[in-house]
Amino acid sequence: MTTVTQRKYSWLALAGFIVAVAVVAVIGAVAAADAKEIYGALDQPPWAPPAWLFGPVWTVLYLMLAVSGWLYWRDNGGAVGLAVYGIGLVVNAAWTPLFFAGGAYGLALADIVLLDITVIVTIVLFRRPAGWLQFPYLAWILYATALNIAILALN
Repeated sequence: MTTVTQRKYSWLALAGFIVAVAVVAVIGAVAAADAKEIYGALDQPPWAPPAWLFGPVWTVLYLMLAVSGWLYWRDNGGAVGLAVYGIGLVVNAAWTPLFFAGGAYGLALADIVLLDITVIVTIVLFRRPAGWLQFPYLAWILYATALNIAILALN
């Protein structure tokens, strides 16, 4: 394959990763249609973020997540790493419907703990620089895990 063809496929692959992550974001957006009202009605810990913060944070994290997957793929990452990454996307996509659409805070907690573990495994498998891009994502979901625990306890 020529360098030009490799670059073409590389950009197409990046688009594919962006689309895959965008699907997760759309699932979350649809499931969270009433999230502002639901979130506002919940008893929350004093350290809970305002509802408006979630959209901008997730936008940045999802872009980083897509680039992370693409970098791993571009650097000839293995099938196991890509499979764990894909599992993480599926688990991520399940949380918002469980929490907001279903009101299943306990199941959502189990889901996000699985997501925490999946992201840690992904970081280990991806290494740098692809793995480094997932550290802000991990920090945010660990914070979300603590928030999920607090909301479960308070409601």
